[in-house]
Amino acid sequence: MSSELSSEVRVPALPESVADATVAAWHRAPGEAVKKDENLVDLETDKVVLEVPAPADGVLGEILAPVGAVVTAATVLATIVGGAPGAAPPAPRPAAPTAPAASPSGKAESVVAPGARRLVKELGLDPAKIAGSGRDGRVQRADVVAYLDERDQAEPARDPETVPITGAPQLTGEAGRPEQRVPMTRLRARVAERLLQAQQNAAMLTTFNEVNLKAVIELRNRYKDQFEKAHGVRLGFMSFFVKAAVEALQRFPVVNASVDGNDILYHGYFDLGIAVSSARGLVVPILRNCDQLSMAEIEQGISEFGRKAKDGTLSFEDLTGGTFSITNGGVFGSLLSTPILNPPQSAILGMHKTQERPIAENGQIVIAPMMYLALTYDHRIIDGREAVQFLVTIKETLEEPARLLLRV
Repeated sequence: MSSELSSEVRVPALPESVADATVAAWHRAPGEAVKKDENLVDLETDKVVLEVPAPADGVLGEILAPVGAVVTAATVLATIVGGAPGAAPPAPRPAAPTAPAASPSGKAESVVAPGARRLVKELGLDPAKIAGSGRDGRVQRADVVAYLDERDQAEPARDPETVPITGAPQLTGEAGRPEQRVPMTRLRARVAERLLQAQQNAAMLTTFNEVNLKAVIELRNRYKDQFEKAHGVRLGFMSFFVKAAVEALQRFPVVNASVDGNDILYHGYFDLGIAVSSARGLVVPILRNCDQLSMAEIEQGISEFGRKAKDGTLSFEDLTGGTFSITNGGVFGSLLSTPILNPPQSAILGMHKTQERPIAENGQIVIAPMMYLALTYDHRIIDGREAVQFLVTIKETLEEPARLLLRV
């Protein structure tokens, strides 16, 4: 067949920080018709799942990269040839995957979004049992999470040994003492690699403080309804912490800096990573130019990150860069922790659970909503004095939110 009637499906350009990707799923089999721009194959990187669209109409020819293959940018994944469905394409390799199969109940995997498809497969779920909230009933990652929550509530006494474990398990162990060996996902492996890198390459130290959130809570309760009506997004606590962090970073620029060889690289912008938990693991999308954002824009950005994390649609751009990070273990009930740096950043702020407890105030014992704060920093470039004063600045700003307006 002439070259004019064939097209190549290639791996798209990858950012400098991503060396390769793994073929996660093919949505068409050799010999099946494909349409231009339809999602043909999913590639999993250590950050996101990429959808690779078909470059042209035609019939899927030979699949050159089966599921599980590790590929790099511009690698040819498959060919698309012209002709009607059923036309004889080049003979596929034996390892080529089959077409997306329908579940026992009849729902094809093609109606499951890429971010949700891998989770469905790993947990051994039947997609036909999951109500889809996406376009044309497409199952999104958030739908899978909601389904799991409902199932767990309906079956609280399930035997732990029967609960599916993510990954492709290998059953081992002796009779009556079963074990399962499950490979890490690329994201989990990358997180492990970066955490180990942070511990080996930085002189990490953590300083603690506590903050009385009474003023912030009162301010939020007073204006949250008006705020949501005016801006279409809820007023949360994270926007207060982002604003307080920017104020502290402006006063102590070294906390916003990073180590580059034997140099200290000072950043003249404030791109904050906001840690978000997703079904695939912890991700840290970047909220850029935070010093230029309003409270509403911050809340809108964080809300959008949360939606993308659930749907598995975070892009490389969302996860690349960052000069400082904030993580909130309080949403899981953590009262105190020591967060780990997100390289090459030099500091990370840890928020925790807000808990009412007695404190001394003007000589009196009062009950106040208190939160422990933790700042982990790279002691190679940040001195203890700067770290402590940085955290005190955040504490003072949150205890008196008017400081954000007056810049005092």
